[in-house]
Amino acid sequence: MTAVSGAAAELLGALRAEGKLPRETLNRDYNARASVTAECFEEEMRRYRQLSQPARAMAGAALDVVYDEASGQTLDIFGAAAPGERLKPVFLFVHGGYWRALSKLDSAFMAQSLAEQGIATAVVDYRLAPAVSLAEIVREVRQAVAFLWRRGANFGVDPQRIFAGGSSAGGHLTGTLLARGWQAEANVPENVIKGAVAISGLFHLAPIAASFVQEWIRLSPQEVTELSPAEHIPRIGCPLIVAFASGEPAGFGRQSRAYRELWREAGHECSLMEIPGRNHFDVVLDLADPDTRLSQALAELMRRG
Repeated sequence: MTAVSGAAAELLGALRAEGKLPRETLNRDYNARASVTAECFEEEMRRYRQLSQPARAMAGAALDVVYDEASGQTLDIFGAAAPGERLKPVFLFVHGGYWRALSKLDSAFMAQSLAEQGIATAVVDYRLAPAVSLAEIVREVRQAVAFLWRRGANFGVDPQRIFAGGSSAGGHLTGTLLARGWQAEANVPENVIKGAVAISGLFHLAPIAASFVQEWIRLSPQEVTELSPAEHIPRIGCPLIVAFASGEPAGFGRQSRAYRELWREAGHECSLMEIPGRNHFDVVLDLADPDTRLSQALAELMRRG
């Protein structure tokens, strides 16, 4: 844990204290599935896969690339530079699913739109809870970044222009990529991530460990601290977009606002976007449409980076 200002300490204290709220309150405030109808949920899951499938037919797509020999996990790369072309910036997308569902097959819906803007996309698989711990999931996703840093140029992407993003649990995992403390062991620069977008993220795990999610995530008190991005705001921060939907359960909005304030208290650039007319599951699909505010904000972030 790093030293924090008085305002940041107050924000952290409020996030930690959420873990002491009544379980029924936390179950309500962090139950994304209950915020939409069963029919809506199933439709959004179909859309994730349906909108992601065309990317796999893109010219030059590199599929099922092993990024971590220890776990055998893979990523897909779309829209990268062809041989002889200038290397392209890459957006590494980390899927959600409360750390226990979905895959990279559901996560490439933004690849075609970004490719048209000269941006490559990498989508990552990681093993799921409860088969593996959250600490292992975090390790694997960090290894995906290390892989792009070490070998990205071989696949047409620029190691100096790695950007990251994710939704829900993927928003949490994006936060762990920005957190300080892991880069030296992975042999990557402290500023390996040049910009990020965390959508509907979970940035402190105290309320999660006290909610229904604990049934499969099984966090110890030590893991709550070690794996909460809010506890590890970096010394060198990149530009960050924190976004959430107007139709989110209340906990996701609270955490997004607090994380944005912690980022700014540390002196880092951070914008907050509340997306109207969207819910926890469809807000991330705005990345597939270049005319949406969220998609445009990501493209601008990467152009500046």
